[in-house]
Amino acid sequence: MANSQENKSKSKEEYPTWVKYMGLSFQLFTVIGLGTLLGWWVQQKSAMKFPVWILVFCFASVILAFYQLWKTMSRDQ
Repeated sequence: MANSQENKSKSKEEYPTWVKYMGLSFQLFTVIGLGTLLGWWVQQKSAMKFPVWILVFCFASVILAFYQLWKTMSRDQ
């Protein structure tokens, strides 16, 4: 019985910690990049001079990315 619990804890930690956080950094980069790209596309379609949509989508994607980071970090504790 104790042996199966040890196997479960070992399988949970099969990757080093830095690998998980490296993947998380790419996830943050992707979310912010796609949000900014979507804002740029909407900005091109609206033909406004001031980049309102780029700013809105960029800031919204940053908030979303940090929310995902917070959720992931709180799950680790």
